[in-house]
Amino acid sequence: MKALVTGAAGFIGSHLSERLLADGCTVIAVDNFDHFYDPQVKRRNIGRCLKNERFRLIEADVRDSDAMDEAVSDGVEVIVHLAAKAGVRPSIAQPLLYTDVNVNGTTVLLDSARKHSIDRFIFASSSSVYGNNEKVPFSEDDNVDFPISPYAATKKAGELICHTYHHLYQIHTTCLRFFTVYGPRQRPDLAIHKFASLIEQGKPIPVYGDGTMMRDFTYIDDVIDGVVSAIEKCAGFNIYNLGESRPITVNELVGKIEEALGRNATKEFLPAQPGDVERTYADVTKAVEQLGYKPQTTIEAGLARFVEWLRQDPRENT
Repeated sequence: MKALVTGAAGFIGSHLSERLLADGCTVIAVDNFDHFYDPQVKRRNIGRCLKNERFRLIEADVRDSDAMDEAVSDGVEVIVHLAAKAGVRPSIAQPLLYTDVNVNGTTVLLDSARKHSIDRFIFASSSSVYGNNEKVPFSEDDNVDFPISPYAATKKAGELICHTYHHLYQIHTTCLRFFTVYGPRQRPDLAIHKFASLIEQGKPIPVYGDGTMMRDFTYIDDVIDGVVSAIEKCAGFNIYNLGESRPITVNELVGKIEEALGRNATKEFLPAQPGDVERTYADVTKAVEQLGYKPQTTIEAGLARFVEWLRQDPRENT
């Protein structure tokens, strides 16, 4: 199988690329090495992939229709679209840029799929589409018409344009709603990486609100298993939650990070941030039944692996 993976040098993209290569696939990787965080981190992410003759890197923006047409023109069988402007809080400061990249970029890729008769498309959505949904756990059938950040709105819009292209051009499409994915190579701005690095340095960690906000932290290996299964079973139009289904509070998370590091944290409590949802909690019944999804990495085991990685590479502990 030949797969096009966008955002291939990022956290999830680099893990997926390695997995696909290990499974014998050819990977056409697209990344523009955006400066949202250090591009050198992303280049290290794909260091092993670059040594594989079945891995081809294209440095391009997903909004560049000519580049995307060229990328998919040589026998690509499935597009896995992970590239996006990420982050809830930055999207409030840059809503036009987030809309341009996340909505227009997705449309460009779908149109490339149409023009080149690629009939499988995997779209990386987000648990943020649920907003402050009062019903828990969150189900794919829940109403997601009330996003509370531009980032969440762009992911909902991405799902809608995916459905449009499926309806018009019979492109088999699967949208995956990721729930706070963590593990080695996690983006440095995300809570687990940020907290662990600051605690290691003896610096205070910022906790927004009172620390009771809840997140459904999902280990990278479990998510990659779900993505691979979604690729293999992509048919029709479907949306799946990929979460752990065991949410914990930020205060509980900090305690578990302290245990994994063997160090105590100093918390700096700050006002709650606009756009942050109160909780995420995935109902994964559909993914379990239809994809064979089996999240099994406990937060304790996942944090232990993350800390081992963090301490192996001092360049990441910044």
